[in-house]
Amino acid sequence: MRRFSAFAIAREAARYHTGWERHWRSPEPKKKYDVIIVGAGGHGLATAWHLGKHYGITNVAIIEKGWLGGGNTGRNTTIIRSNYLQDPSAAIYEKSRSLYETMSQDLNYNVMFSPRGVIMLAQTHHEVRGYKRTAHANALQGVTTEWIEPARVKELCPIMNIDGPRYPVLGGLWQARGGTARHDAVAWGYARACSDMGMDIIQKCEVTNVRTEAGRVVGVDTTKGAIDCDKLGMVVAGHASHLAEMAGFRLPMESVALQALVSEPIKPCMDIVVMANTVHGYLSQSDKGEMVIGGGTDGFNNYTQRGSFHHVEETVRALNETFPILSRLKMLRQWGGIVDVTGDRSPILSKTPVEGVFVNCGWGTGGFKAIPGSGFAMAELMAKGASPLTDEFSMYRFREGKFIDESVAAGVAH
Repeated sequence: MRRFSAFAIAREAARYHTGWERHWRSPEPKKKYDVIIVGAGGHGLATAWHLGKHYGITNVAIIEKGWLGGGNTGRNTTIIRSNYLQDPSAAIYEKSRSLYETMSQDLNYNVMFSPRGVIMLAQTHHEVRGYKRTAHANALQGVTTEWIEPARVKELCPIMNIDGPRYPVLGGLWQARGGTARHDAVAWGYARACSDMGMDIIQKCEVTNVRTEAGRVVGVDTTKGAIDCDKLGMVVAGHASHLAEMAGFRLPMESVALQALVSEPIKPCMDIVVMANTVHGYLSQSDKGEMVIGGGTDGFNNYTQRGSFHHVEETVRALNETFPILSRLKMLRQWGGIVDVTGDRSPILSKTPVEGVFVNCGWGTGGFKAIPGSGFAMAELMAKGASPLTDEFSMYRFREGKFIDESVAAGVAH
């Protein structure tokens, strides 16, 4: 596949852009693959790419029941950070954040990574103590963050009202190298690179059964026929529990909707990302000028991928006090995604009771920021049977009581 470059753009401009190729092939599935990845979102595609790049495993199929990147990868608010409290979490999220910095070069695809900085606001004394503790933990982990006072918060985000009567800003946890990236571009870049390696991306192909023999996976049944494999990776976010049931085991997670919305586009007024856990909201401004707003998860289990008015009201009402500018804006569009939440708010990257089956799920509201690190770790786990980045994230930790509690560092209520 041709590389993108300034010269390529000039060449295509001279011939009226008639020479561009499709980003990835859309083949019919083969009878057998060495590895099948179920889920053509960011995590699944990243896993496949790292399998090919680091381990030379390219006889891979990435199966997607919908369209590529149509799940949570295309429905999130694109925040990237690694300021987590627990050591295992900080390790995998910092690996991911560092991989985002070179992703455009690695994939030869502009993912529009913008390290604009992320503030997690402290609006209660409890949060002040918690974020100061996280800053100290990050220093020991080698993750660059700092506690900042209200005046510095106001300097970084002038549109913020730090003296709100109900939710005054008492400071914040600042990560200057955090930021955002273009979610669709991340999926497209990985897909293009995987296809270039010879991997098959098979869309509109739903898995209906996982076939096993003597406790080992041998293949899957799909709406496009039976496909055999030696190893199977389940990377389907909120639908992981359903796929696990097909293989004969259960996962300790639940699925809930997470909603987001964007305003009409306005002139640039905010060049960082702000997260406010007390009011269940987070805010940034997109390159198009839209104010991107997210909130907490729904209060009940569901598989809805649409928004609801009561959730918009709850999120925007609280954010309006901290960001008065929002009160004069109109909502442009709204949507929801299905997030997979575990009891300790940390992911599962693990072997399973079925030999040859591996699962990657439970990222909750933090899946996008983890895509490259998750793919790196999952590929190592599938290729070598173990990975230092996944050792603590086994599905069996709940049975053993080895929780990785990230309910505070998650940044929003869920």
